[in-house]
Amino acid sequence: MDTTTDPAGSQPRAFVDADLSGARFVRADLSGAVMRGVDVQGADIDAPWLGEVGGSLLVNGVDVAPLVDAELDRRFPGRDQRRAETPEGLRSAWAAVERTWAATLDRVAAMPPGTVDVSVDGEWSFAQTLRHLVMATDVWLGRAILERSQPFHPLGVPNAEYETDGYDLSVFATEQPSYAEVLDARAGRVAAVRGFLDSITTELLDEPRRNPWNPEHPETVRSCLHVILGEEWEHHRYAVRDLAAAADPPA
Repeated sequence: MDTTTDPAGSQPRAFVDADLSGARFVRADLSGAVMRGVDVQGADIDAPWLGEVGGSLLVNGVDVAPLVDAELDRRFPGRDQRRAETPEGLRSAWAAVERTWAATLDRVAAMPPGTVDVSVDGEWSFAQTLRHLVMATDVWLGRAILERSQPFHPLGVPNAEYETDGYDLSVFATEQPSYAEVLDARAGRVAAVRGFLDSITTELLDEPRRNPWNPEHPETVRSCLHVILGEEWEHHRYAVRDLAAAADPPA
């Protein structure tokens, strides 16, 4: 039986003896969901905010969030530096990001032509992921930290929720660029972050900034850089996950 509350949603929905096997939830809010006596064999959960401070995921009474975070740090050397606090630590953290992406770009260059444009399960292709990182850098370095009024590269790819945040999407390209153009745009943004980090000081890291999506939410230059680093590692994880699927598609 599938029991649902009133349309206003004033009470949580209850799914009792419901068959949700094979269901796919995309950009869905399941925070605080309670599951009892459920069969989750083979379930695949991707929660990019799981490792944030205060985040938790209880499985049979065990908070597995710290375990997942530690395993991802093991799989992706350098990821554990993404919350570095000092100028030296942040420069080291960005160097680790650059090394990781450089190795992945070399891997992709050796894959069959067209791999960069393959979408797995409707997710962004590798090229689109790089384009989104151009956008993310423009938002958090160009708009938030450097406070530029129009920081966006036309090849950037915004996420779905950005369309409602008052940004002029007409600046973005409507035609698919070549992979060489994507690499050039991405390299420029990577160099911009590196150049900014080259001269940062502790005093600058402590300076206040406005959150580009929620101006009332306080940020600092340091916290904006943490967002950039987090974006890099999460989207790298997505990229290599889907590259593996593209290289070895199901029969």
